[in-house]
Amino acid sequence: MCSRWVVLAFCCLGQLWADQSLKPQIAAPQIATNNPTLTTVALEKPFCMFDSSLRPNKSYVIYLYAMKESASAISSLVTDNNSKPLDSTFQQTSGGQLGPYKAALFNVPNCASPPKLADVGEVNKVSDVLKQYLFRVGDDGTCLYDPNFLAVCNPPLAPDTTYRFKYVLLDTTEGIMKDQTLWSDPIKTRRVKLPLKIDTWPGRRSGDMIVITSILSVLLFLLLAGLLASVSSAVMGSEDSSAKTRRMSQTIQKSEPRPQLSSE
Repeated sequence: MCSRWVVLAFCCLGQLWADQSLKPQIAAPQIATNNPTLTTVALEKPFCMFDSSLRPNKSYVIYLYAMKESASAISSLVTDNNSKPLDSTFQQTSGGQLGPYKAALFNVPNCASPPKLADVGEVNKVSDVLKQYLFRVGDDGTCLYDPNFLAVCNPPLAPDTTYRFKYVLLDTTEGIMKDQTLWSDPIKTRRVKLPLKIDTWPGRRSGDMIVITSILSVLLFLLLAGLLASVSSAVMGSEDSSAKTRRMSQTIQKSEPRPQLSSE
């Protein structure tokens, strides 16, 4: 019964995508927290998005393209004149500045057997569910520097930068594009916080907290001042007592009569 409801939910999700003109969507915050990050963006995979374009006895894969918002509309095409998807890389497009680059390749998500979102709450299943449901753009920090890396490179995105994304359905038998989404709405990665702007308190300081902190600081200062005064007074008292003792000793020695020698 639960499985039916999950399938129905994903079918509704597919209809929602259709209503939104087939655009890649940023993952819901309930599924992907802290999204986007400084260098990554988690997107929902295209469940039920290309079902009408799939044909029996054919093999398909999904290409994911990314480009910076500043790239021109003329350079936003992802196919050539023969409907073959471009293989532009991150390096060739200056990280999406000059146009779209291929960021990922994965199998078409199975709309009839989607991941069970209820399993996200189970520690031993959450990782697999998220891998099936999401794709994180910018999640590979080593592929650019590995000379032996031959797969599609998905290097980190630039902080504080706006990107757009597009899914493409590729017929691997013919090697041509069969369908594609529109470019996503602009999605911006997070900005790096300067050290002086980072709030190190567990919560932001309120006016009451500032007043309390000031009072405690003054009390601590007075306590330390009193402690230093007590220590100083004790040391000075000890020195005065020692000096008095020495003077009394010298006075006693001077006042004692010396023994006189008797003559025989």
